[in-house]
Amino acid sequence: MCGRFALTNSSAELSNFLSGVDLDDFPARYNIAPTQPILVVIAGEGKERGCNVADRRAVLVRWGFTPAWVKDPKEFPLLTNARAETAIGKASFRAAMRHRRVLIPASGFYEWHRPPKESGGKPQAYWIRPRHGGIVAFAGLMETWSSADGSEVDTGAILTTSANAGISAIHDRMPVVIKPEDFSRWLDCRTQEPREVADLTQPVRDDFFEAVPVSDKVNKVTNMGPDLQEPVVIERPLKAAEKQRPNNGQLSFF
Repeated sequence: MCGRFALTNSSAELSNFLSGVDLDDFPARYNIAPTQPILVVIAGEGKERGCNVADRRAVLVRWGFTPAWVKDPKEFPLLTNARAETAIGKASFRAAMRHRRVLIPASGFYEWHRPPKESGGKPQAYWIRPRHGGIVAFAGLMETWSSADGSEVDTGAILTTSANAGISAIHDRMPVVIKPEDFSRWLDCRTQEPREVADLTQPVRDDFFEAVPVSDKVNKVTNMGPDLQEPVVIERPLKAAEKQRPNNGQLSFF
């Protein structure tokens, strides 16, 4: 699952990462939330002969996928994520998996570890970023929804897969990461059918990400500063079977 992410790298860094995609300058975004516009990269319409630059372009879409056949988006659930294992068989995502696969650049994402209710513990937020820095590209899907009056809204969703060993202690799902060397395959919807790119949707290697505990400021979409990613110290919560006793001013557990 991915409910919030960030894109804080410069447009120049992002353009280089995406092999020369033309980008306008944009502000750092530390708390990107559902229904907000997100940057996605799509395959171009064909490059000139002899051009060595990758044929890709960037567009903005609303984060929250709406299938083309939906009559009233207000009566349809907000689809921010799609399970990679089943997307090709789902009516909502089938067409996009075949025709409109995209890349969603990010500096990292946020996830919450939610302890069992009976434990009494509070959810803990984590800022999950590439261990060695830089930018990551999530696999995504795009769809253009048209209203009865002819207006159109471009929408998108992030594909998720089973969490790897490095993330599974926090959550059982994580975004699908597409490696730079696989960008062209993923975006090529003309010759690469979904079954032919299924191998790209496997979890990234276990040590790719690092998880940094952060405060609950990220819970509010109005909080948008770099302080959201500042590390916090996690106090070890008491387990249900542990009881606290006074012991000369110290704590003992049994």
